[in-house]
Amino acid sequence: MGFKTIIEPFKIKVVEPIHISTEEERKVYLKEAGYNLFNLKSDQVIIDFLTDSGTSAMSDEQWAGMMIGDEAYSGSKSWDKMRNAIHSLTGYPYIFPTHQGRAAERIVYGALGGKGKVFISNTHFDTTRANIELTGAKAFDIPTKDFSHLPF
Repeated sequence: MGFKTIIEPFKIKVVEPIHISTEEERKVYLKEAGYNLFNLKSDQVIIDFLTDSGTSAMSDEQWAGMMIGDEAYSGSKSWDKMRNAIHSLTGYPYIFPTHQGRAAERIVYGALGGKGKVFISNTHFDTTRANIELTGAKAFDIPTKDFSHLPF
């Protein structure tokens, strides 16, 4: 019987040591945080599944992009490159880039929301709900246990 070696198809470029907590430590952390994940300290979390923002290492291409980026306040080559790429992909003549989804939601719901409006989802993410309700609109969840029969 042969031994099969499994390797990842990439090289790690950045390494940061993390504390590997025990199950008992994690139970204490959760209890002290009132079972609210937002009350945990980042060094108490081994793998962050709370957000889609991610906490992993950047690729060599991402680091290289940062090193050659043009951060001029106005007229930067990086802006032109991004705008042209988005325009070629979407055809949209105007873009409004944001640094993160939450910031984009704040802008979108600020424009589309308002008193008397309702936004429906299977379950709104907490910051999405907050951005909707901040405008006076309602975030309405319609979760279901079995959706396999639905056409989407």
